[in-house]
Amino acid sequence: MFPVPTLRLAVVAALASLVVLFVPAHPPIGMVGVDGLLLVIAAFDVLLAPDPAAIAIEREVPGTLTLGTQAELRWRVCNQTQRRLHVAISDELAPSLHASTRRARLVLPPGATITARATLTPTRRGRFEPSEIVVRVEGPLGLASRQRPRSLPATIRVLPIFRSRKEAELRVQRARLLEVGLRSAQGRGGGTEFDALREYTVDDEVRRMDWAATARADRAIVRTYRAERNQQVLVLLDNGRIMAGQVDGVPRVEWAMDAAMVLTAVATRLGDRCGLVVFDREVRAVVPPSHGAGQLTRITEAMYDLEPQLVESDYRGAFAATLARYRRRALLVLLTELSEEAVTETLVPALPLLLARHLVVVGSVVDPDVARWSDDMPTEPSGAHRTAAALGALDRRARVAATLRGLGATVVDAPPAALAGRLADAYLQVKATGRL
Repeated sequence: MFPVPTLRLAVVAALASLVVLFVPAHPPIGMVGVDGLLLVIAAFDVLLAPDPAAIAIEREVPGTLTLGTQAELRWRVCNQTQRRLHVAISDELAPSLHASTRRARLVLPPGATITARATLTPTRRGRFEPSEIVVRVEGPLGLASRQRPRSLPATIRVLPIFRSRKEAELRVQRARLLEVGLRSAQGRGGGTEFDALREYTVDDEVRRMDWAATARADRAIVRTYRAERNQQVLVLLDNGRIMAGQVDGVPRVEWAMDAAMVLTAVATRLGDRCGLVVFDREVRAVVPPSHGAGQLTRITEAMYDLEPQLVESDYRGAFAATLARYRRRALLVLLTELSEEAVTETLVPALPLLLARHLVVVGSVVDPDVARWSDDMPTEPSGAHRTAAALGALDRRARVAATLRGLGATVVDAPPAALAGRLADAYLQVKATGRL
């Protein structure tokens, strides 16, 4: 605890200095005397000020909020003395929470409780832990205050935006309509489940005929199938160096998180099990596959405080750890960046580990600025260099994608806003054709 001069003391000192200037005797001596007297009075005011520990404070924070949304933070301040107090508080809030204010000045009657409020509009996801509030109580003369930091630990979790929620809902509805009104084609491996018998129509394939039922009913009967349930989808999220770059002002890992949330929402709503593995040089987080209603929440909470590590990702180590945990055949969706060096040197040698048993889809975000620059008609040398560089970058991405497809993986390289939807479409295509 330490004393703090107030604005009132500065104003009084300035006015006293002006008065001293008009005194005919020695102004310096008068100035020193007046200032000394003010300091003595201010010290006396500090002694009369209540201890800030006598002020009860509670901080009410929103435990969880989503990036870009608003939430209210409250400070409840209680005067436990029998005096009218002027109290100021200052909270320890991170700048990226964008609080409407971090401070409050309150006048508290004896025994009164007043609530001050601030609005939080976070611009960065993650875990925030404000731990201290500084409390300042003015003396009765208002010339000085007593100040003390108070420990009030709290946790605020800012979750990533589910940008493609509407895309997920659209694909769930479409898949359910297909299950109700259409038949699923039986793919190689017999990955479909028998649903029901119905009368033959001109659009049905002859191979769907159920001859025993046709003989009994004396009319053509076909079998209908539905997509299998309880299949397994695993999202492998790369959290390494190449995911730190920004596309459309958002880090690549953020777009990958959105895609992971869409896949989780669609798969679990359609009865399949979805899980998550986050890795860079080591495995950072694992969410076991599940189809429960809370799986999307669990996966979101596993990702919200991730920050890309500026290291090379260990694909082989991550794939080996995944195969050790999950041996059942699954659809593995790898969210990474199609960087030629990283893919050819580390991903391509490691990918056969997964392809030997599982279906693999590789998802990546292509920068729309690069695509736009590649279509420019340059009118000056700098523009020509930029267009050439963009064309070279797109050509390298195409070669990388072709290499991965040649190994047997499906590659989805899409603009940021389209990645999540196209990955969901790839999942639904696998499900409809029974490839699992």
